Amino acid sequence: MAKKTFRNYRWIICGLLFVATTINYIDRQVISILKQNVILTWPGWSELTYGQVVGYFQLAYAVMMLFAGALIDRIGIRKGFAIAIIWWSLAAMGHALSATVFAFGAARILLGLGEAANFPASIKAIAEWFPKKERALATAVFNSGTNIGAFITPIAVAWILESLGHWQWVFILTGALGFIWLIFWLLMYDHPDRHSRVSASELAFIRSEPPEKEQRQSVSEMFKTWTGLLVHKQTWAFAVGKGITDPVWWVWLFWVPGFLFKKFGVNIKDLWWPILIIYTMASVGSIAAGWLPGAFLKAGWSVNRARKTAMLICALCAVPVIYAGVTDSIWTAVLLIGLACAGHQGWSANIFTLSSDMFPKRTVASVVGIGGFMGGLGGYFISNIVGWILDKNPNNYLPIFIAAGCIYLIALAVIHVFAPKLEPVKLK
Repeated sequence: MAKKTFRNYRWIICGLLFVATTINYIDRQVISILKQNVILTWPGWSELTYGQVVGYFQLAYAVMMLFAGALIDRIGIRKGFAIAIIWWSLAAMGHALSATVFAFGAARILLGLGEAANFPASIKAIAEWFPKKERALATAVFNSGTNIGAFITPIAVAWILESLGHWQWVFILTGALGFIWLIFWLLMYDHPDRHSRVSASELAFIRSEPPEKEQRQSVSEMFKTWTGLLVHKQTWAFAVGKGITDPVWWVWLFWVPGFLFKKFGVNIKDLWWPILIIYTMASVGSIAAGWLPGAFLKAGWSVNRARKTAMLICALCAVPVIYAGVTDSIWTAVLLIGLACAGHQGWSANIFTLSSDMFPKRTVASVVGIGGFMGGLGGYFISNIVGWILDKNPNNYLPIFIAAGCIYLIALAVIHVFAPKLEPVKLK
């Protein structure tokens, strides 16, 4: 009996990517929820120590980003994503083995190595399953999993602590989620050309643009791909844009719970409501800014004008967050951080799509990997700087908010200098 086909199976695939991204962010954010009430009470821990341990994750994430994209290009999305989620789920559970700085540092390194594959694999899957006119929206949808994961985490952490009483169970149970997702992934994912659930009409829609030749590379060819990509200004537009804006998201993810605790006395049990507001706004911003370029394109705008206008709107949403560093109103602070997160997620959806705007599908994961390396490297330095600032003055968040509010406008200027027209790269 023939399997039933679907007219919009590509959105089911997008849903799988959304759930994987949600799990990815749950696993990386647990440490920030436990930070103030659990981790900083252990011997040998301080704001600077926490910043260094968080930085280990980002440094490992950055280094692996260089290889993750090329390896996904090499072995394929289905197998590569499966290996990655097994790795990072085991690493997430490994945090439960010890409360020492060394053990947490090792677990964070392993987690960063595994989680680095999520976005290169997801962006490549979007490039395979969606035509260009839908990619920004599809990217925004799966990328909104970052917001859902960030919202679910404090609720899950509070519930597990209250039900089971031991912080170790938090890492074990949240880490196990990846293995549940893996079952659905292996049952449901394949390339659209080979998938039995894809209707002929949907496949024609996916293939409505000129086909690109796919190829698998040897290790030496991967290095040639990187060096070949690095000579193009478009690569640097994407990489520098990611390198100076990704760290802001790391700050929101790893430091906002501590800021709310110190400034307004919000503990783990009460953390869910400000996090809900912040990441609901972030989700709306992600999807709205993902939809916006498509609307501009339908109105007859060029890809360059549509993409950069959307990114400018997102950049302007971040500027008011500067006031969150000085206000005494928790509602004002939460709403301003939420607006900044909405701007970041909308920015993220569009800057990710820059890679498929300017590069052929066979190199998208490699380009995303290079950008992810720059973002992770920037995040490593920012985590150490933030930890140092707060160690010197535990309530001195203002310089952090000033930098977070201004950096997107700077990044957009850099992108425009390197890629003034978003011209497609012509590779040999």
